[in-house]
This record gives sequence, C-alpha cells and structure tokens, in this order.
Amino acid sequence: MARICHSCGKRPAFGQSRSHSMVATKRRFDINVQKVRIVESGAPKRVYVCTRCLKAGKVTKA
Repeated sequence: MARICHSCGKRPAFGQSRSHSMVATKRRFDINVQKVRIVESGAPKRVYVCTRCLKAGKVTKA
C-alpha cells in the first residue's frame, strides 16, 4: 500500500541528492504519515494520515 495521506492526498515528492562534486542522484522526500484508526461512515478503519491533518483535526480518531 502506498504511503499517501487519506485526508488530503499528500504523497512523497521526488528530487535529487547533490554530492560535493554536484553529481545528482535520485532521492525521495517521504511525508510524515501515521497509521491511525479513524471513523469513516460509522465504521472504524485503519488508514495513513499525515501529521498536518492530524494536528488540524481533519479526521476523527476512533
């Protein structure tokens, strides 16, 4: 399962690591997602939610 926020749809970003000689290698910027139990349509469900959505209260925890 991909680590995508269930609430806002935020997903990993991609970029490049730069060494001292400026050689570029591909890298991935992972988002801070937590696996939490939420209530969706009356039933508890385990999903990934980013910490920004958890802090803003966009999901109701079960």
